[in-house]
Amino acid sequence: MGVCTFIVVAAVVFIVLYIITLLLVDCDLGLAFATKVGKKIDTLNGKVVWITGASSGIGEHIALALARGGAKLILSARRLNELQRVKESCLATGKNLTDEDILVLQMDVTAVDKLEFHFQKVIEHFGKLDILVNNAGRSQRANWEEIELDVDRQMFDLNVFAVVALSRIAVRYFQKKKEGHIVVTSSLAGVKAVPFSGSYTGAKYAIHGYFDALRTEKMASNITVTLLCPGPVFSNFLAESFTEKTGEKFGKSVEATDRRMTGERCGYLCAVAIANKLGEAWMALSPIIPFYYISVYYPNIRYL
Repeated sequence: MGVCTFIVVAAVVFIVLYIITLLLVDCDLGLAFATKVGKKIDTLNGKVVWITGASSGIGEHIALALARGGAKLILSARRLNELQRVKESCLATGKNLTDEDILVLQMDVTAVDKLEFHFQKVIEHFGKLDILVNNAGRSQRANWEEIELDVDRQMFDLNVFAVVALSRIAVRYFQKKKEGHIVVTSSLAGVKAVPFSGSYTGAKYAIHGYFDALRTEKMASNITVTLLCPGPVFSNFLAESFTEKTGEKFGKSVEATDRRMTGERCGYLCAVAIANKLGEAWMALSPIIPFYYISVYYPNIRYL
C-alpha cells in the first residue's frame, strides 16, 4: 500500500469512527472526554456554589450532583417550600454535608435592585463564593409572528438581564478574590435557532454574546466562564413556558414517552462541565449532537 493510499484509508477510518462516536454519545466530545478522564465532581468538595432556579428541573439536579461531590450550596428560587425539599434531598444524598452547608435563599432574580442584598447574604453565611450557576429561566412555545413585544421584554428580563446583573456583581467580587467561576444554563437553542421559541432563542443567543465577551475579556485572569447547553430534558419547563401572550403559560406537561434526557443525567453532565471548567458544553440524546456539529461547522448544508 502506497503512502497516499494509506493516508486516505486512515482518514476515512478516522472520519467513520468520529461519526460513530458522535452517534453514540449524549454530549459534545469535549464533555464526553471529561466524563471519562477529566476531573471528578468531588474536586469541588468544599467549594461554595450558588444555584439560581434550584427549586426544580435542571437546577435541582445540578444541586444534587454537586452535593454528592461535597460542594456547599446556596439554593435560590421563588418557591420556598420547593427549595426546602431540594435542600433535604441534597442533605440526604450529599457528601458529609451539614444543615449549615446548604443555604436556602428565596428570591426573584428579576428584582435586580435586590441582587446585591442577596449576594451579601451569601458572603455573610459562607464567607466566600466560588461558583455562581445562573440557572433560573423559562422556555417558550409560540409562533414567531404572533408574539407580543411585552413577552420578548419579559423573556429578556428573566433569561438575560437578571443573569447579567447578578453575574456582574459576582465578577466584581471575583476580581477582588482573584478567582471565580461564572456558569450559565443556556440551551442548544443558543447554539442554533429552534422553531416556535423565537423570544427564547433570541434570549439564549444574547446570553452567548454577553458571556463569550466576558470570557474573552477575562482570558488572562482566573475567572472562568462556562455555558451549559442542554437539549430536550425531562422537567416541568413546558408547563411554565411563555407563549405568545403576556401573562399566559403554556401549561402542558412533558409526556413520559417523549425522547428526552433525564434530569439526573443532565445534572451530572452539567456538574462534570463545571468541575472541568469547560467553556461550553452540549448535552442531548443521540442523534441531536451530531446534527449540531454539522449545523455549526457546515452551516450551509441545511439550506441544500
